[in-house]
Amino acid sequence: MATVLRSRTDAPALGIGGGTRHRVVASNGVDNDHGLVARLRTGDEAAFVELVRQYHSRLLRLAEATVGSRAVAEEVCQETWLAVVRGVERFEGRSSFKTWLFRILLNRARTSAGHEQRAGRPDSEIVERFDTNGAWADPPPPWSERVDDRLVAERLAQRVHQLLPTLPEQQRQVVLLRDVEGLSPADVTSLLGITDGNQRVLLHRGRAKLRESLTIEMGGER
Repeated sequence: MATVLRSRTDAPALGIGGGTRHRVVASNGVDNDHGLVARLRTGDEAAFVELVRQYHSRLLRLAEATVGSRAVAEEVCQETWLAVVRGVERFEGRSSFKTWLFRILLNRARTSAGHEQRAGRPDSEIVERFDTNGAWADPPPPWSERVDDRLVAERLAQRVHQLLPTLPEQQRQVVLLRDVEGLSPADVTSLLGITDGNQRVLLHRGRAKLRESLTIEMGGER
């Protein structure tokens, strides 16, 4: 099993699909994941290879967003997959496999990154865009109104993906989990150990910073 793991660490990154406001990577079906997990419990290496194929690049992206280093992120992913193989019997199916997998990764990433709190503190200019509940004080027009066609939208989505590393850590994590991986607010708060209100504020602020960067690149006003 470990040999298979080492051979799959170079899995290609998943691309971002069209659209820039909501989730942009489709998640795998829960039933399919649970079927693969059931096969993995029987020692089916093909099931393990398929899970790695589906999730490795996504784990790597989340790990790098947490630890800030590609090399460390690779190590965290390796540790995560080993933990999956060793602990698959403990997966009870009360959450989705993806949520369980991300929880394992984040626990290991936090250990690797230490307890430094260096994220989630936006500048005052961005704070002014939100009310006390984290909602837009003055909602901007949808991005879809600023693009001419699907091709432009897809290019914007790719640029958003490239800009994600510029966000503070917790904002980056929340945007990845909510908008890229499509996790529910409840899953995100559980995974990151934050309140629902904090999750909403981090999401709004992360989106605002991405939007601000895109607006500047497009030659528009803030």
